Amino acid sequence: MSDIQEVVALNLRRLRRERRMTQTALAFRAEVDRSYLCQLESGQYNATVQMLGKLAKALNVPPGALLEPPQDPHRPRASKR
Repeated sequence: MSDIQEVVALNLRRLRRERRMTQTALAFRAEVDRSYLCQLESGQYNATVQMLGKLAKALNVPPGALLEPPQDPHRPRASKR
C-alpha cells in the first residue's frame, strides 16, 4: 500500500466514523458498492479522483480532506502569532 493510499483509507474510515455512518450508509450515499468501500478503507484499492469526489460529497467534506496526512499526536503544533 502506498503512503497516499494509506492516508485516504485512514481518512475515509475516520470521517465515516465521526459521522456515525455505517459502510452501508456511506456506500448508499456515494452510490458505490459496500464491498468496494470496504476495500478502499482497508487500503486494498486506489480511489479515482471521481470516486474521491463522490465520497467527499457523501461525507459533506471537501475532497482534499481525504488526502490530508493525519496529524501526529506527538508532534507539537505550530504556534499562532
